Amino acid sequence: MARREKGGFWVGLAAAAFYPLTAIGKRVYLGAEKIPRQGPAVLVMNHISHLDPAVDAVFVHRQKRVPRFFLKASLKDVPIFGRIVTGSGQIPVARGSSAAGDSLKAAHQALEEGKVIVIYPEGTITKDPLGWPKEAYSGAARLALQNDVPVIPIARWGTNQIFNGYTKKFTPFPRKTVTHLVGDPIDLSAYRGGNPRSASMLREVTAVLMDEVTRLLAEIRQEEPPVKKPETDAAAETKAEAKTETEAAEQPEDGA
Repeated sequence: MARREKGGFWVGLAAAAFYPLTAIGKRVYLGAEKIPRQGPAVLVMNHISHLDPAVDAVFVHRQKRVPRFFLKASLKDVPIFGRIVTGSGQIPVARGSSAAGDSLKAAHQALEEGKVIVIYPEGTITKDPLGWPKEAYSGAARLALQNDVPVIPIARWGTNQIFNGYTKKFTPFPRKTVTHLVGDPIDLSAYRGGNPRSASMLREVTAVLMDEVTRLLAEIRQEEPPVKKPETDAAAETKAEAKTETEAAEQPEDGA
């Protein structure tokens, strides 16, 4: 049996705060054994509520791992919580500044040290009114292509029914069920050996990651996801390529 990854005082303090918070929902964990009990991994997840980081942190911690998230750099200045963020090894994102790219460097370093990175490719909570994943940033693809580590898709559903980030409606009762469904590690062998910074490859791998997360989400919800949008025209495609090349320095507010 794998031993719990050591987190130290600040991780313990975060757990003491988050475990009671996440008890407002009934939890269902499906496929959690697929998360490696040791060694590096990238966990790719959808984002539907501002409760997600706390709920997902507890989920990963229950698998005996210490999760590392991308968080807004400004959170480091919040009394007490800022110390928890820094002390527990979370990764600050200085969005819109010359230091924005440092977040991915820190993530690469964490993976080299055998840590688990949790990433929301959408960056912030989805704006889709039905809760389906929307356009994603390339940070998860960059991590996946530049590090030969397990890349594991995970869908989570139910936190949005407790707290809706856009209506600001908090509905803890009756208790809702929050389900995590873990998929098999994504095989990216076909993409390795090429240029991991290629705009076209980053777009393709991002799509592969999010398609799998969406498939898992559809399984939880027992619904069909929306039909994909048609191919963009040549002008839009060119614009998208230019955007992708600069995304490393333009990280979203609480993800990459």
